[in-house]
Formats: sequence, structure tokens, C-alpha cells
Amino acid sequence: MVIKMVNIKKRGNVYQYQFEIAPVNGTRKYINKSGFKSKREAMEAGIKAYNEYYETGHSFKPSTMSYSDYLDYWLKNYCYVNLKYHTIQAYSNIIKNHIKPRLGFYRLSQIQTSTLQEVINAIYLEKAFSKNFMHNILKVLKGSFKYANESAQFIKDNPAVKVTMPKYDEPEKDPAHIFTAEEIKMILERFRNNHAMYYAILTAYYTGLRVSEVFALTWEDIDFENKTLTVNKNVLKKNQSGATHGRHISGKATTVWYFGTCKTKSSYRKIKIGDTLLNALKEYKEEQERDKIEYGDLYMKHYTKETSNYYNHKPETKIINAFSELQVALPEVHLVFVKHNGVFEGTDTCKYPFKVIHYELGINCRFHDFRDTHATRLIESGADIKAISERLGHNNIQTTYEFYVRVTKQMNNDVVEKFEKVANL
Repeated sequence: MVIKMVNIKKRGNVYQYQFEIAPVNGTRKYINKSGFKSKREAMEAGIKAYNEYYETGHSFKPSTMSYSDYLDYWLKNYCYVNLKYHTIQAYSNIIKNHIKPRLGFYRLSQIQTSTLQEVINAIYLEKAFSKNFMHNILKVLKGSFKYANESAQFIKDNPAVKVTMPKYDEPEKDPAHIFTAEEIKMILERFRNNHAMYYAILTAYYTGLRVSEVFALTWEDIDFENKTLTVNKNVLKKNQSGATHGRHISGKATTVWYFGTCKTKSSYRKIKIGDTLLNALKEYKEEQERDKIEYGDLYMKHYTKETSNYYNHKPETKIINAFSELQVALPEVHLVFVKHNGVFEGTDTCKYPFKVIHYELGINCRFHDFRDTHATRLIESGADIKAISERLGHNNIQTTYEFYVRVTKQMNNDVVEKFEKVANL
């Protein structure tokens, strides 16, 4: 028993635990710690330390640990290290709201395929979640058990391998909305006085950048002479206590923007831009310079500060806002899409405008649809599929082919309609 392996001694007015570990160079070695107020306190701490040593760094026994505790372990040791911030947040919410309440109390080693399938089926029937969200729940289950089986080797077999998705009778509608030229003109006209939104739309439409890539652009990323645009980062939002718009709001969750890494290695790219967008951005840059003069000291400046990620302690870049020069020397960053007074709202710039687009203009769409429209127009023009893939920063050409198939079907339909109009029968 563990208790017999841990020795408790009294040292003056306090207690100490001690247990033997593996010998080093033939010499007996011990782990001990003192300072406990009671024998019981020392024993509890000693047993925990012994178990951790015995299980090679774990404070638990894999054979008896709960699935709830294991999920915490998986989040810390896999997700926090390997996944993006928003993916971690999404997985954490799924675990908290849907998996732990149904499976958390089971032992990890006792969970069977039938149990997991029953849970997936129950969530599907009770919650009526979308196919995409159900896929995410299943992804968490399969990912966590795969790690427990292959990497951590806590279990001999993976019970999630054969778990399947419930059947959706109706195929999910394609969420993409491909803008017509008239719709683009209508949207641009509506937001002509909202400079950040107006020029962000132009940029997305003429480049196919993702929304997080668009709002991460700095003026240094745009090479007016060589007519290129460099994509080397994105922006992400975190809600936390901190400074916003040059002020500190104590006790309130505030929006803090960060520069993050691109979605994939392929997302790091340099693309050519045409004269239409180039001239528009030149015009916008001149407007910003005039705004800086008009607002003077009240024009928002932005700086970058190197910090570390809360989850995995990897370096990341925080965007600092200030209406005046900072006392601490930090590098200034010149963000492209800001309000007239320089305030940076990141992708939140789109929140209200898209309500206008939906309800006033009657166009049911997303910002991402400017990217889809860009890809569609390139495919319709006969551009090389590999060149399109590289321009969009797709991880593999198969993703681009999905666009191609969809657009080709529409083009075939258009051919029939055009023939009907000229048949003259």
C-alpha cells in the first residue's frame, strides 16, 4: 500500500514526509518535504507526491481516473500546446456544456463504443444541433480518446473509432452567397462614408483574404511600388480585464486584440493586386493622413507588445491602444482599417454594417462571402486552379476544387438558361 511506502517524521513542531525513489549511480535516493502542521496533512501530501512519482509525473492513476479529469489533462497537454486560441475555446465549451455532464463521471478505462454512440445519438435527438456542430462534438470525443490511446497510452483500445454521426436527411445548405456586381455596388455605396468598412470590403473582394487577414493588415504589408500585398498574420479577439481605448476599466471584461499566426503555412503569402484596389488604398491612406491632422492628440495610436499565450506560453503580440505617446517605448504599428479617429475595432468593424446589409439591403451574407465571390469569379474567368489555390492560401488544392465543382455546376446551369434565351423557337 502507498501508506506503507510513505514515512512520516516529526521535525520540531512540524511534520515531514519521505519515500524512497530509484537509486542513482547505486546510491539510495529519497524525496522528502517538511513544514506540515499535522501528521495527517503530511501523509496526504506524501501519498499524492508518491502517486505522482509512481505514475511518472501523474498525480493520478490512469486506470481509475474519471473521463472528466482526463479531459482536463487532454486540454492542458494537447489542445493548449497544439491548437489555435479559438479552437481551444470552442472545444472547452463543448466539453463543459455537452460532454462532461453526460460522460464526465465515468472512468476513462470503462467507457465503451456503445456508450459514446448513445451519447452522440441523445445529443442529436435532444438538441437538434447543426450537422457542423455535431461534427465538432464528435471531433472532441474522437480526438480525446485517440490521444488517450496512442500518445498517453492510458487505454489499450480507442472506443471512439467506430462512433458514427447520426444521419441528416436534409443536406446542409451551402452557406456561401456569391455576390452579383449589382450587390457589391449597392453595399459599397451604402458604406461610402464608413471608410474602414468600405475599403475592407474592397480589399476582401479584390484579394480573397479571410476577414481576420483583412483586419490584420498594416500599411507596411502593402507595397504600392511592386503592387503586392503580404499576408503574414491575422487578428484575434480576447475578452479580458485590461486597457481599451487608452483607459482601464477595472473589473470589467474588455476587448483586447492580438496579432496571431496565419491559419496554415500556405496562408503566409504575397499576392499581386490590381490598379483598382491599389488606387483605392492610396486614396484611403491619404484620407487617414488628413484624419491624423484633424484629430491631433485625440487620434488613436497603436503599439505592439510581445506577450505569452495564457494556455501554452508561446509568444504572441498584443495590440496596445493609446491616444497619446506611451511612456514605455514600444514599436508603433500602422493598422490599415481604423475609424476616422484611429480607433481599431478589428473584425468587430463588420458587426453593425452586416445588420444593415441583412435587414436594410436584404442580402443574407457573411464577410467570408467576399472571399468566396473572389474565388468564384477567378474560376469563371478560367484562371489556373493552382494559382487560385496559392492566392487564397488554401492548405491543399482539394479545398479549391470544392469551389471549382460548385461554380462549374452553376456555370452549366447558366449555359442552359442562356441557350433558352437565344433558341428562338
